[in-house]
Amino acid sequence: MVLSHPFLIHSGGWFFVLIIYTDSIFPIIPYFSKKKYCMRRLDKEIKDPAILNEILYQSQVVRIAFSIDNIPHIIPLSYGYKNNKLFIHSATQGSKIEMIKQNDYICFEMELFSEVVKDKLACNWTTKYRSIIGWGRISMVNKTKDKIDGLNVIMEKYGERHNHTYHERSLENMVLLIIEIDHFTGKQSGEWK
Repeated sequence: MVLSHPFLIHSGGWFFVLIIYTDSIFPIIPYFSKKKYCMRRLDKEIKDPAILNEILYQSQVVRIAFSIDNIPHIIPLSYGYKNNKLFIHSATQGSKIEMIKQNDYICFEMELFSEVVKDKLACNWTTKYRSIIGWGRISMVNKTKDKIDGLNVIMEKYGERHNHTYHERSLENMVLLIIEIDHFTGKQSGEWK
């Protein structure tokens, strides 16, 4: 393949860099434009920082989306949140680690208070929810002190708010993943007071 020229394309609030080869068109990482919101239904956007923080701190699971060789992968994980970062405990090997090595730019999703709202008419069924979708860079941390700090954030999220003891062997056999959040939006559907 021979590289032609990279092109910058704007679509729906996103910028894409396309690299044209002689026999294919290959999309690279999407870059955010200066447009703050990429959401179509701005009337459903959550702007209240208290509600956004509630979702970030109280959701039980974060789903991390990777894109490798133009194939999407989604992994649900436990996490902790602090200072605009997500902290995740992981084994040192496996598909997740291999995907991070190939592409560290990820998308994540979490929701809180989801329920199906039924109606007599099938087309009137809906879902009530509050959610966040965001983007950021994920990195692997191997320093023992950083691992302990990150594990403490995770443990505190799930209700354990005291000093923790971690076995040295367990710390050696894990890696801490940290997502530095670039941007996120909150969305809600349904009646909220």
